[in-house]
Amino acid sequence: MCGFVGAFDLNSGSTPIAEGLKEELRAQVLEMSKRIRHRGPDWSGVYTGNNAILSHERLSIVDPLSGKQPLVSDDEKIILAANGEIYNHKKLRAAFEGKYNFRTGSDCEVIIPLYKEYRASGDFTAMIEKLSGIFAFALYDSQNDVYLIARDEIGVIPLYQGWDKNGRYYVASELKALEGDCVSIEEFPNGSYLFSGDKEVKPVKWYHRTWESYDSVKAAARATDEKGEIINPAVIEKVRNGLEAAVKAQLMSDVPYGVLLSGGLDSSIIAAVTQKYSKKRVETDSTEGAWWPQLHSFAVGLEGSPDLIAAQKAADYIGTVHHEVHFTIQEALDALPDVIYHIETYDITTVRASTPMYLLARVIKSMGIKMVLSGEGSDELFGGYLYFHKAPNAQEFHEELVRKMSKLHLYDCLRANKSLMAWGVEGRVPFLDKDFIDIAMSLNPTDKMSIQLADKKQRIEKWILRKAFDDMLPDEIVWRQKEQFSDGVGYSWIDTLKKMTEEKVSDQEFARRENRFPVNPPKTKEEYYYREIYSRLFPSDSAAKCVPHEAGVACSTAKALEWDAAWKNMDEPSGRAISGVHDKAY
Repeated sequence: MCGFVGAFDLNSGSTPIAEGLKEELRAQVLEMSKRIRHRGPDWSGVYTGNNAILSHERLSIVDPLSGKQPLVSDDEKIILAANGEIYNHKKLRAAFEGKYNFRTGSDCEVIIPLYKEYRASGDFTAMIEKLSGIFAFALYDSQNDVYLIARDEIGVIPLYQGWDKNGRYYVASELKALEGDCVSIEEFPNGSYLFSGDKEVKPVKWYHRTWESYDSVKAAARATDEKGEIINPAVIEKVRNGLEAAVKAQLMSDVPYGVLLSGGLDSSIIAAVTQKYSKKRVETDSTEGAWWPQLHSFAVGLEGSPDLIAAQKAADYIGTVHHEVHFTIQEALDALPDVIYHIETYDITTVRASTPMYLLARVIKSMGIKMVLSGEGSDELFGGYLYFHKAPNAQEFHEELVRKMSKLHLYDCLRANKSLMAWGVEGRVPFLDKDFIDIAMSLNPTDKMSIQLADKKQRIEKWILRKAFDDMLPDEIVWRQKEQFSDGVGYSWIDTLKKMTEEKVSDQEFARRENRFPVNPPKTKEEYYYREIYSRLFPSDSAAKCVPHEAGVACSTAKALEWDAAWKNMDEPSGRAISGVHDKAY
C-alpha cells in the first residue's frame, strides 16, 4: 500500500508546455506528494511528461527491491502509479506469459498489460473486473496522451480528485495532498473509473452486482424452512470456505505481518484462519521464507477494557504471540488533532474509533510489522450491528445491508486505512474480498436476521458466521455479543469525550454553529469540537463536503431510524444506544 499524486492535462494549448512551467508544476506535485509520505516511507519516485506528472510514495510489501513506482511498461509508453494490493497477480502474470515482458515483481504491474489488452475496445469495466484486490491507480498512456483512473469496488483504498484554478485535474491518495492547491476537491467514487479518452470525461461505475436488488436475492434458492429456523449446513460451509480462501489469498507478503485482535467475533475469526496458514508462505506453500515462526496479534484498550480481556482469551486459544497496547484517556485526547489530520474527517463514530487504532498502529510499526489483517466489513455483510435486531422484515434488512456496503468507504474502510497508514502500516480486510462479498450478500436475508425462534429466544446477530467457525474459537468468543470498537476499548473513552466536549463547547458557540459552519452544521457539541480541529487543518468548503453527515443510531443509516419510533430524535453511534439489545446475548 502506498500513496500517490497525479496531475493531468498540464498543457491546455496546442503548443508544447514550457520547460519552466513544467519544472514549476513538477515541484508543486512533489510538495503535494510529501504531505502523504507517511503512506509510503520506503521510496519516492516521480514521472514527468508534457501532459502528466505522477509522484509516488512507496510502502513496500511485495517485491521491496525492484517494485518501486511509478511503474513503466516494457515499451516505456505506459506509466502507472498504484496504491494497494492485487491478490491474484500471479494468475494474471501467467496469462500474459509471452505477451508482455514484466520488468518488476510488483503485484500492481499486471494493470499495465491488462490496459494494453482492453484499450482498443475501451471495455475498462471488464478490465478492472479481472483484478482481485484493494486498489486505486492512475495510469498514463503517453503514446495516446490519455489517462485512466480507477478505484476498488468498496473503496478500501482512499482516492480524491481535484481541479486547480487553471482547470488542471489532480488525483491523490489523501485529501491533504490537494487542499490548498485545488479550488475544488471531491472524493473519487468507489467502484468507478475515469478515462480521459471518453467523449464525456467523468467517473463511470464499473462495479455492478445482482445482489444489490432485493428481488434478485429473494428469487435465489431458499436455504431455510419457512420460519427461517433451520439453516442448510451447505450454506455454512460455503461461508467458511469462502472466507478461508480470502484470508489465504491476502497473506501474500515479502515483509513481516500480524493480525489485529480485538477479541470480537470478526477479528478473532480472521486471526484464527491466519494462524492456520501462517506457518507457510502462501505464494510457495513452503515454510521457506516465512517471516516469523509464530503469528503475532495486537489489541488496544484502556486498562481492563472488554476488548483486552476477550482478546487475551482468543489469543490463548488460537496460539498467537499476543501484545496488549494500553493507552490512557489523556494520551488519546492529546492525539485527537493528529488523528483528525490523518483520517480527514470529523464524523463522530470515525474519530472515536480511529484514535485507539492510530495509537495501536504506532506500536505495531515500532515492532517492524508493515502489514496487518483486520475484521472490517463483517457487520455490513451479515447485519452485525445491534440495531439490525429491529429490522422489520427481510427486505428492509437486506436493503440496509446494501446501503451500509455502499458507505463503507466513508467510515470503517476510511478509519482502518488512514489510521494504520498514518504510521506506514498496511491493513488488509478479508471480509471485503470481492468473491466473499458475493457469497455473503447473496445469502437468503432471513438466514442472517436476528429472528425470534420457536423457543421465544432471539437468534444472535451473525449466527451463520459464528456457526461456520465455532470449532476454531472458544465459546465465549464465538457467542460474544457485538461490541463496537470505540465501546470495546473501554466505555469511559466515549463517556469522557462526551463530557469533555460538552464543557469545551459553550452553549453560545453551539447556538451559532450554522453561522460558523454553514456547510454541514454540527449536530452535537462533540461533532462541533472535532469540526473546529478539522476546519483548522482543512479550511476549504470542498474539504468539509467530503465528510459524510448523516443521523443514525448505533452506526445505522438515517433510513433505518424508521425501524423504531424511539430512534426518531436520536443521533448516537454507540452500540449502547440500542435499548434492550446491548449486553443481552441470546
